[in-house]
Amino acid sequence: MVETSQVVIVGGGVAGCSVAYYLALTGVKATIVEREGIGTQASGFSAGGLNPLEGTHIPGPLAPLTMESFRMHRELWDRLGDESGIDFQGRIKELVKLAFAEEEISGLRDSLERFNGTKVDGFWARWLDGQEIQKLEPRISSDVIGGVSVYGNGALDSQRYTLALASAAEKRGVTIRMGSVHGFRNDGRRVNGVLLADGEISCEQVVLATGPWSRKLGQELEIALPVDPLKGEILRLKLPGESLPCDFNSAGGSLYAKPDGLVWCGTTEEWQGFDRKPSESARQTIIQASLRMMPALAGAKVVKHTACLRPVTSDGMPVVGQAPGWDNIFLTSGAGRKGILLSTGMGKAIADMLTTGKTQLSIDCCSPARFT
Repeated sequence: MVETSQVVIVGGGVAGCSVAYYLALTGVKATIVEREGIGTQASGFSAGGLNPLEGTHIPGPLAPLTMESFRMHRELWDRLGDESGIDFQGRIKELVKLAFAEEEISGLRDSLERFNGTKVDGFWARWLDGQEIQKLEPRISSDVIGGVSVYGNGALDSQRYTLALASAAEKRGVTIRMGSVHGFRNDGRRVNGVLLADGEISCEQVVLATGPWSRKLGQELEIALPVDPLKGEILRLKLPGESLPCDFNSAGGSLYAKPDGLVWCGTTEEWQGFDRKPSESARQTIIQASLRMMPALAGAKVVKHTACLRPVTSDGMPVVGQAPGWDNIFLTSGAGRKGILLSTGMGKAIADMLTTGKTQLSIDCCSPARFT
């Protein structure tokens, strides 16, 4: 049986669901093809941080897109929650970066200058000495020598956010189709159909939003897509006593305070191929880094240990745009640790290109043509 859809989006993570949502806002009823479930990969296990001022290539070529994406998140929060009926806990956060050694101070000073130097409203930072940090949170190790409190970053529940995008898109006519893509019917310039294990979807346009699995599909279509899986693991802990007042991090790891009172600790980075199993070695690494910041975590209960695969390109930049050599294939992948933040900008940019052939968003640095 041959189904039909104007646009087929391969991948039901945050990248694919964002494209579907922004297409639906224009009236385009796409089909998402997902083999395991919406938000069941990295999109569902991310810590959900939205930091547009720091990260790989930030400051740098990715900075304009990260800020555009952050602003879109802020505009989307209330509307998407109302449309989907899903509370994904979008909020603005305080983060305290801790120093336990003198050599860690310079990096914190850089953050202080960056947050106070930005011309964007809502971002600021202040220096804290060790006593001020322990007054804020007495359970922080007494070895702390100083830190910087940065304010203005966002956070959300990444799994609920992905589900909210999918739900709102469905209500506007998008179809979510469970299935595994086995190939494509094409004439060498255009894909005319997406081949599944149990059928085919005839289409006019295709979006590949397949995260760390992008390289394999790219090879089938002779598209250079050097995207590989970077494994990351997180522990979710129940901390005795009161909830943390904010997030904390140091050179060794991070403590994320969640609305339900849990503390998420992490995260690791390992090149382990497509291994998605939580490991004891990562567990111990996270625990040791967390105890360095907060010895009281020794009495915490591990509620859940998760692992996921982040899609990372060879140059650390996302891939967003039309596939070289193809008239109707578009790519959105490779955002790594910034996938949740960049989902709005990447999704809207691809939706713009599918419907109008161009976008005003800052994706020139993300062009797939750089790999040809």
